[in-house]
Amino acid sequence: MPVEEIPATAWWARAVRPSPVAFPGALVVRAAAGMGVPLVLGLVAHRLDLGVFAGLGAMHATMNDRAEPNGLRVRRIGTAVLASALGMLIGTVLQYAHVSPVVLGAALTVVAFVSGALSATGPRGSAAGMLLLVSTALGSGMPLARPWWAAAPMMLVGAAFVVVLGLPASPDARNRALAAAYDALGRMLADLGTPQGPASRRVLTARLNQVQDFHPDRSDPRYEAALAASEAATGLLWARRPVPPEVADVPVRLARAIERTTERTTEHPGAGTVGTAGPTTVPAWHPDTPARRALDAALRAAADTVAGREVALGTAPAPPPDPWRLRARLLSRSSATYGLRVALCIAVGAVVTANYPLSKSYWVPMTIAFVLKPDLGSVFLRATSRAVGTVLGVALTAAVLSATTDEWVLTAVAALCVALLPYATAAHYGLTTLAMTPMALLLLQLGGQSSAAEFRPRVLDTALASAIVLVFGYLLWPERPRHRIEPRLVDAATTLRAYLDAVTTTGRAEVWLRRAAYRSLADARLEVQQGLAEPPPTGRLAERWLPATAALERLGGGVAAYAAQIRYGGRVPDPAEVDRVRRALDDLTAAARAHRPPTGPAAGPTTPHDPARSALGRAADELDALLTD
Repeated sequence: MPVEEIPATAWWARAVRPSPVAFPGALVVRAAAGMGVPLVLGLVAHRLDLGVFAGLGAMHATMNDRAEPNGLRVRRIGTAVLASALGMLIGTVLQYAHVSPVVLGAALTVVAFVSGALSATGPRGSAAGMLLLVSTALGSGMPLARPWWAAAPMMLVGAAFVVVLGLPASPDARNRALAAAYDALGRMLADLGTPQGPASRRVLTARLNQVQDFHPDRSDPRYEAALAASEAATGLLWARRPVPPEVADVPVRLARAIERTTERTTEHPGAGTVGTAGPTTVPAWHPDTPARRALDAALRAAADTVAGREVALGTAPAPPPDPWRLRARLLSRSSATYGLRVALCIAVGAVVTANYPLSKSYWVPMTIAFVLKPDLGSVFLRATSRAVGTVLGVALTAAVLSATTDEWVLTAVAALCVALLPYATAAHYGLTTLAMTPMALLLLQLGGQSSAAEFRPRVLDTALASAIVLVFGYLLWPERPRHRIEPRLVDAATTLRAYLDAVTTTGRAEVWLRRAAYRSLADARLEVQQGLAEPPPTGRLAERWLPATAALERLGGGVAAYAAQIRYGGRVPDPAEVDRVRRALDDLTAAARAHRPPTGPAAGPTTPHDPARSALGRAADELDALLTD
């Protein structure tokens, strides 16, 4: 199926379908222990108030836990939990000072603005921003610990316990992620010229995204070699040129060699990670096109790097990290806009709760914070999923409490709910709510703060918060597009143009620019897929942008093929062709900024590319057809 075709599935069916994810066994065990142990210790020491807050810290750490290197894992969890502890401290100070509802609402609104602005800076900022607001709301309403200031430190203790649980058996996740990327590259090479090729390329992009997160310093030559091989393979995918099976198997054998290196490093921690794998040979074949010759050279370089041999990769140097990037994002217009959006919803919630007193007033701002987290997908779907998940979670909790109120049993059930979070978070937001709601209500029950009478108000609170988000954060937000597809497409087109400019001026393998372009394209496609699961008109608008997303993905392959023609085919860049593609990208960028999806056909090529013809010219033809009204 061509990538621009849309399965004949109703939007609501896409919305309720969980994502296929592997069951994260290690994270599940770690999450259960992280919540269960603090609660058990609290029961034994008759200080369940401290155990509850330590358990909350453990849960927030679990929500941000990943199978990754210890340094990256500690930074990810630490950023989120420090923000959570700060929010808890702010909330407990407000409660201890007995501030008026007006002051409390104003304080939550200010925190909401900071939370929203921080959330728009990226995934790590999103997690920190959400937990900052969630914990401020919780701290302002939950019964205080003894002493009153102990809640925030106990959250840090619980989070530290989760971090420690992951240290003894931490595998070399960098090598495993790199091996998975080479496996995906082999799968894509095997699928060249087949309908499965585009889907395999998207899997490869996701694997390389993960490796890139593990290598922020871009210092591993094996990773750089994988990027060069991926660039060549992307050009072959676009050209519909298959390779012999024994060539497609080379990345798979490289993956096995990297895994053997990981096993030796685990058994002998003092050994290095490069240079301990046996050599992997590339078969003698006869690449007859520039793109195939580029792949052959890249695979041989990759085999050398995996074996620990030094090799000149011929790639352009990686751009230095931008130390001002986070500051620029935090001070950007989009960050301020999102902060105002969250603050508006919290302010409305504060007004409502002040005029209609609720038994647990913090439930409304806490729900708003979860629903408005920007990188969890559609706000509409999160609001509706939150409401449905809360109803089901309340029903489940009522069933448990009708059977028993024994503290040890409730502790075990709460730990089980948290244990399900690693899987639920990856599979579906509704499942996350279904797991978190019983956990929260059981914690309230354990602290003597809840009873069966609290169930109906929690449903009403959630429905109220979801309605506030749908009206003030989704439907009525001024000048806000129905989704975030267009900005993602602008970023993708901009990075693709930078990739094209570099290829046609330097003649080197611009693997880092291609990496940035395809990461932007992956983000754009994710936004399109999430938009498809929303009701009209957003769902229909997403359908109209899907062909443009697919065309940009294919253009990336066309530029990669053109780069191979320059390096291995002796082709001289044609300024007229380059300008033609630049104009098309500028037109597409202007259409995205004006929220006008192209209406022309965007059918991908169905025949192999003639290597005697310019790859860029063929890619330009497709863009021209797409932009034709």
